[in-house]
Amino acid sequence: MQTLLTAAQMRSADQFTIANKPIASIDLMEKAARAFVQCFLKDEFDTNKSIAIFCGKGNNGGDGLAIAHLLLANGYDNIKVYIVNFGDKQSSDFAINLQRLDESRCKKAVIDKPVNLKNIKPDLIIDAILGSGLNKPLTGDYAELALYINRLNKKVYAVDVPTGFFAEGSLTKNYNGVRAYKTICFQRPKINFFFPESIEATEKFEVVDIELDEKFIQAQETDFYFSEESDIRRILNIRKLFSHKGTYGHALIIAGNTNTMGAALLASMACLHTGAGLVSACIHQGGLTALNTALPEVMALTRDEYTRIENPSKYQAIAIGPGLGISSENERLLESLIMVNKALIIDADALNILSERPDLIEKLAKNTILTPHVKEFDRLFGEHDNWWDRVQTAKKYAQKLQIVVVLKNQYTFVCLPNGKVMINPTGNPAMAQGGMGDALTGVISGLVAQKYSSADAAVAACFIHGKTGDDLSDQNYVVTASQVATGISKEIKALL
Repeated sequence: MQTLLTAAQMRSADQFTIANKPIASIDLMEKAARAFVQCFLKDEFDTNKSIAIFCGKGNNGGDGLAIAHLLLANGYDNIKVYIVNFGDKQSSDFAINLQRLDESRCKKAVIDKPVNLKNIKPDLIIDAILGSGLNKPLTGDYAELALYINRLNKKVYAVDVPTGFFAEGSLTKNYNGVRAYKTICFQRPKINFFFPESIEATEKFEVVDIELDEKFIQAQETDFYFSEESDIRRILNIRKLFSHKGTYGHALIIAGNTNTMGAALLASMACLHTGAGLVSACIHQGGLTALNTALPEVMALTRDEYTRIENPSKYQAIAIGPGLGISSENERLLESLIMVNKALIIDADALNILSERPDLIEKLAKNTILTPHVKEFDRLFGEHDNWWDRVQTAKKYAQKLQIVVVLKNQYTFVCLPNGKVMINPTGNPAMAQGGMGDALTGVISGLVAQKYSSADAAVAACFIHGKTGDDLSDQNYVVTASQVATGISKEIKALL
């Protein structure tokens, strides 16, 4: 897993690399510029396009000057650099690269005020005005310049971070910085790129390696980590000879209602394909025919007016919630399971029931897994203005209650009892369909049934679920939850 660092920590990584490689800071800047240009050229290979490069006078601007020089060397003749001269300070590396640019054939202009910009009509823009480290919105000339660039309505490539975007911390509602098409960032993505508000600043991002000291970066203290495929391979176990259905545990899925049997089927199907040895579905009486027809491998446990699960200890995993419905009977069922002090997987309607019973939240058994989407999360833990604060709350409760909180989004945040936040990289917009959460609950349940720890089960399930959807999206405009549920086994096999 990769450590994700703050802007200050990444600056420390720069300094450590310079001191210990050793490498001069100007040469590290050149390396960053080369990595940026290589990435840029994959997207923009038409050398006839005109490019405007806006450079501040710090190191981000120094990167921009080096990029201009390299693009000229790669056949881009129609380049103009705009030096953003809104202050007296400039970095020494910026000054060196400015002198190099003066000795080239590159056109340049100095901007003392945004109002001085007239008739700029580039095909592309590169934003190298301000780097990371900002913690408040742009004001004055910088805000006016960002507005001007945005109004040009051209494709913008940002160097490391869009001007005006916070690398970490709470993001303001009314973003007033540069709006990039793509950000090409160095060595690590900014933590805030994984939050939904970042779409206002950059449509996408790509990370390029500039050979900073990885041992130093990996050794830094942080709460945020990025799951990698190698992590999931380490978690997963190969099935061994002489194992049998009892080896892989018994999962109970308490789900579905009169009009929502699909949720029970999807969760049970995903659990089955994840490899649980036995799967039982506790369902509404009216769903028996559907279950027996669609999933003959799954055993049925019918729910009456009030159902109490006899001997819950015989199940290695109990999941409750998908399509369950909200009723006093289901509230009593959930409460009875919580009072047994057994770790559960709680999703959907069970989360909504839990939000009305804060007394039960405090009684959750250690290693319980909650899987809320944003609205369910806010019902449980209170309204939040932004995703940074939401994740901080999830982290706090995961530590306080010693549970796992799976906060679902494009990048799902798996908040662990030890305070770590694992960010899941897999999944895509083709999966934006009903039932995906039910399938994820089934995958988590299947892994817990096989005696994976709650933390490992949640991290691996999110990755496998999303990766299955990623592979399916290569051939499909949309991906259904049924496709994902049945594709899980193939994905696990591929990972192993």
